[in-house]
Amino acid sequence: MADTALARSAHLLDPAVVARLGTMELKAKTIVEGLTLGLHRSPYKGFSTEFAEYRPYVTGDDTSWIDWKVYARSDRYYVKKWDADTNLACHILLDTSASMGYGSGAMTKLAYGATLAASIAWLVSGQRDAVGLTTFDEHVGLRLPAKVRAGHLHQILLALERVKPSAGSDVAKPLRELAEGLERRGLIVLISDLLDDPAEVVKGLMLLGARGMEVVVFHVLDEAELTFPFDGPLLFKDLESTDQVLAVPSAVREHYLAELGRHTDAYARALNGVGMDYQMVSTATPLDASLLGYLQARARR
Repeated sequence: MADTALARSAHLLDPAVVARLGTMELKAKTIVEGLTLGLHRSPYKGFSTEFAEYRPYVTGDDTSWIDWKVYARSDRYYVKKWDADTNLACHILLDTSASMGYGSGAMTKLAYGATLAASIAWLVSGQRDAVGLTTFDEHVGLRLPAKVRAGHLHQILLALERVKPSAGSDVAKPLRELAEGLERRGLIVLISDLLDDPAEVVKGLMLLGARGMEVVVFHVLDEAELTFPFDGPLLFKDLESTDQVLAVPSAVREHYLAELGRHTDAYARALNGVGMDYQMVSTATPLDASLLGYLQARARR
């Protein structure tokens, strides 16, 4: 059923169609409704508040999970075990650096990433879990803490509707700033084109992991960046500097694609190696398909 839904959504929720839907609220709602066609129940761990059972308390468990009523009756410590372990706050981190403003199709990387962020926020909020949003370039920009109160989702969607590409990127530095400020453990969802040194970015993400955060990375690249379909002599400009390069695409394509492969492989190996989820995403892929593909992979694990 999930495969059928995926095929249907790919036809109906092409980025070119989603881009014309209007408000971010309508986009997120449409994507999540398409996503749920292929899901009987959410495999997201930490996003379910459905109670499952009790289990004995073990050293290291948060004492706030102890059910004191059960203790009063049995003189033993038990914690509530939820269907998805615990309900955790979701912190969405969206890269708004200048390079995210590139787009060869209906959506720029930033528009695609913002819509993906909105869909995740809608999904999490719909399951009555806390969700927050942080935007960043070289520094942390807008920061909306993870909350569940009424109106908070609307505030996040409105902020995502207004995001614009800004300064240069330094993914690792904002990650370090965020790691220092996060107190409640939860889920970190990073959405970025990751055009930075993989070693430094992974170090920043590992700081978040060391604070008990589960980390998910959506590596968003434009379809043209992935395929390099250009012809004829062209002047390529770095969106985050004044650098320009005149090149003949046919002469550099093979080298470019090899370097890109090494870059993305470095992220995949490093992040998967430390237990973090890494998902490569093309701006040509239907947004619900990107989410569904990730959820299916997560459910299999």
